Amino acid sequence: MENRSYVGDSRVDLNGAGNNLSSVHSYDVSNTSISSNGGDKQNQPAITSKLVIVRDKWGKDVEFMLSCIAYSVGFGNVWKFPYTALKNGGGAFLIPYLVVLFIVGRPIYYLEMVMGQFSSRGCVKIYDMAPAMRGIGVGQTIAMFIVMTYYAPILAITLRYLVASFSAVLPWAKCDPSWTNCIDSDFADQIISNSTVPPKASAELYFLNTVMHKNDSLFDGIGTPDWRLTLCLLFSWLCVAIILINGIKSSGKASYFLAIFPYVIILILLVHACTLKGAFNGILYFLTPQWDQLLNITYEAVTQCFFSLSVCFGGIIAYASFNNFSNNVYKDAIIISWLDTFTSIIAGCIVFGVIGNLAYVTGESDIQAVGQSGAGLTFMTYPNAIAKFEWLPQLFSALFFLMLFIVGLGSNLGVTTSIVTAIRDQCPWLKNWQVVSVVASVGFLCGLVYLTPGGLDLLDVLDYYGAKYVTLTLAVFELVTFGWIYGVDRICRDIKFMLGLNTSLFWRICWGIVTPLVTILILLLSFIEYEAFNVPLGYNILGWFIYILAILQLPGWALYAASRLSSKTFETFVASLKKSFRPLPEWGPGEVADRTRYQEEVEQHETTLPRDRNVSDFIKRRLFSKTS
Repeated sequence: MENRSYVGDSRVDLNGAGNNLSSVHSYDVSNTSISSNGGDKQNQPAITSKLVIVRDKWGKDVEFMLSCIAYSVGFGNVWKFPYTALKNGGGAFLIPYLVVLFIVGRPIYYLEMVMGQFSSRGCVKIYDMAPAMRGIGVGQTIAMFIVMTYYAPILAITLRYLVASFSAVLPWAKCDPSWTNCIDSDFADQIISNSTVPPKASAELYFLNTVMHKNDSLFDGIGTPDWRLTLCLLFSWLCVAIILINGIKSSGKASYFLAIFPYVIILILLVHACTLKGAFNGILYFLTPQWDQLLNITYEAVTQCFFSLSVCFGGIIAYASFNNFSNNVYKDAIIISWLDTFTSIIAGCIVFGVIGNLAYVTGESDIQAVGQSGAGLTFMTYPNAIAKFEWLPQLFSALFFLMLFIVGLGSNLGVTTSIVTAIRDQCPWLKNWQVVSVVASVGFLCGLVYLTPGGLDLLDVLDYYGAKYVTLTLAVFELVTFGWIYGVDRICRDIKFMLGLNTSLFWRICWGIVTPLVTILILLLSFIEYEAFNVPLGYNILGWFIYILAILQLPGWALYAASRLSSKTFETFVASLKKSFRPLPEWGPGEVADRTRYQEEVEQHETTLPRDRNVSDFIKRRLFSKTS
């Protein structure tokens, strides 16, 4: 999301701003002029056909860090991470996840922060560094849109549970008379049944029958959304729109609450989870590695890493683009990435501690057997365990779902911000409130489909094709563009210019070799192990259509960039295509003074570059050239 001060008419008084042009961007428009003398036409400079736009900044540097915490530390950590770990064997998943986070997640996180802050551009316009690759940003925006459509419905379900937590008796603690083969969730003893069909806990049936009215599968159709969840979805989007509608400064102020308060609740829940009987067994299952399974779950670890840190979606680039140019983004990247890891582990300990207690009170020895996969862990297993708490289950239920709502709201703000920023970078004449209002309205309407009886099954399909596959594929192209087309060597010089820091060999090797190779291998592995969903064929086709639509942005925008630079002959088109892989003349820092100084340094550096005689010279210069 981007908030700029727009020219009210076609003239701006630059003297009123102290003749400081350092914080403006220029966009081509017609019939626009600028006055540098308070409207004195005789002294009007010969600057025409330019719209001067002042790009807003975070109120304080700490607001950027807190906003990134609220965005990155969200659903990916508290909702997706525990059930992904449970599905993949607890400790068997944790070890590869931490390794991948170190060699993939953190390097990408720092890289996106650097590029966003350096250029003051969102995830689409940042490819002014290589216009032929602008389709990466457009494709990421499509993936972000898919994520945006289902994050808010998860918020709506969370809100429904939060409101229900204030009942005198938790509504999922007791079976409804209409439910068959049901066991009360507040029954804290081992379930013994002579039936061939094991009974279901009331918390599970409450989620399936009362909250979601869930169909058995998509073969039964989609259905219509529940009206209570629709109201919750409307409230969730109103929260997002109210925070974003006044620009990045209001979002920054909200970050103090959205980033800090959840940790108060998390610590309370952690202390309580550790005091439960059997909790230690659940936590031990989560933390103990199973070495024989490590190679089988690397794909899940990488995809969870992308969702946990929210990298390669565009949100980090968008947030960093509102930074002050000299902000120490290296410090922010290290702090946030470690805090994200810490939060995932703490959230895992809380959930597995509660699952361990559930296994204890029901007499189940297999920790994995008592947990549900997917959204079921959050909305069935956890409520089922809370209903068995000996005292104040309503309090801990309210705290858990309040925490989940707040972190989910922070995630949704970052997702929406990325989309709004991408739109306003391309259409700077649009006002912030206009874009936010349209995006929120479209998000609300699209989100209704996930609140239907078949909505959660559709969520799995669209998340698989439109988020995971698209993100992994575009991550490869993003890393190749940043590391090899633009160049690790130039990124390091940009960091030196911006922060005065020399980049260590670790970051160079990760950006240039390790991170791209790991991402490529995981992408290939995901295609090799692909299995279609057991849903009507049309839904799998829809998923592949979304994937192809996002990926086709790459050749489409490359051809468009080349055509803008060439005449009609084939020779000039080929030359223009090569040129479209080089930065545009206006590429550089967002502020005019910094950009002018930067371009002078680039020109001076290029005159001293040695000619690459072979591939090894090219690789050596890309990865190991000195920045000083």
